[in-house]
Amino acid sequence: MLKFVIPKGSLEEQTLVLLRDAGLPVRRSGDREYNVRIDDERFTYVAILRPQEIGKYVEEGLFDIGITGYDWIVETDSDVEILADFPYAKSGESSSLRIVLAVKKDSGIEKVADVPSGVRVATEYPNLTRKYFSKLGIEAKVLPSAGATEAKVPHIADAIVEITETGSTLEAHGLRIIDEVLKTSTKLISNKESLVSPQKKKVIEDVEMLLTAAFAARGKVLLKLNVGAQDKDRVVGILPAMKSPTVSPLADGGFAVETVVERDTLSELIPRLKEMGANGILEIPLGMAVP
Repeated sequence: MLKFVIPKGSLEEQTLVLLRDAGLPVRRSGDREYNVRIDDERFTYVAILRPQEIGKYVEEGLFDIGITGYDWIVETDSDVEILADFPYAKSGESSSLRIVLAVKKDSGIEKVADVPSGVRVATEYPNLTRKYFSKLGIEAKVLPSAGATEAKVPHIADAIVEITETGSTLEAHGLRIIDEVLKTSTKLISNKESLVSPQKKKVIEDVEMLLTAAFAARGKVLLKLNVGAQDKDRVVGILPAMKSPTVSPLADGGFAVETVVERDTLSELIPRLKEMGANGILEIPLGMAVP
């Protein structure tokens, strides 16, 4: 039914983890195999390709859905439908990925207004960079870079436009960020024509739901416990639930309580629950029950 493309490179590992958590593990014989499979009849073809290419391939209908960075969607001016946002990067979850303009600390350039006309800018995002400087009204010579962009200042370029999470790599190379060009994150995208087909749209929505639920479940557990009637209100009152806890009566007059909580709160929460009368406490990793 669906042709699905996922990114290789920096987004690859976290994307494969997300698919596995969603019950859609990718099967391949080795790390260099790029025509892979998902053992699910909803997928007829699955490929792992460069994120730079994915937006256009999905736009042109070579794939129905794909996962890639928002930066590459903008860079390639891809006309696709963005279905979901998954803020993860190579290192794991991140909501701070951005494309920035950076210069040498000793360049004398403190802010964008100081950038001179004719500035040489190295970048892996030439289209995005040209549009950025054009909007500012600054004439810039854009030098496409295939990597190690930060090393090209000052001998090849005066400035760079580069992706960063913490800015530490730029800092280590003696660079200073003077502007943010674009915030970016990982996106689930769809071909617009695929969404016109009722059959494909239903499957695409199912996949979106699975991935979104799997991502939302990261770092959370299902907490189950029993509590006597006399302690129920106190116990329920300290539960940091995503939604209202599920409370069900037991045959002995007590109650069974279920709720979803952040895993990193358990070390403090469980002792408090025991002190207040909870018993039979179980923590269960969240998994996908949706077929």
